[in-house]
Amino acid sequence: SPTDSLRETQEKMREYRDNGARLGWLINRKSRQVEIYRIGQDVEVLESPVSLSGEDVLPGFVLNLEPIW
Repeated sequence: SPTDSLRETQEKMREYRDNGARLGWLINRKSRQVEIYRIGQDVEVLESPVSLSGEDVLPGFVLNLEPIW
C-alpha cells in the first residue's frame, strides 16, 4: 500500500510468513530490491533481479520484473 512505510510492510510480510504463507515477495521499486520471505528461513534480499520464480509453491510460474524497473 502506498500509505505503508517499508518497515510496516516488512512487518506484515513477516506476519504472513509466520501465519503460514510459504512464499512472499516484497518488491521495492525505489531501491530495486526484492525481499523473499519463506517459512523457516531468513529473508533473502535480491538486487535488481530480472525475474522471480514461484519455486515449489507455484511451479512453473515466473514473474518478469523488467517492466517494473
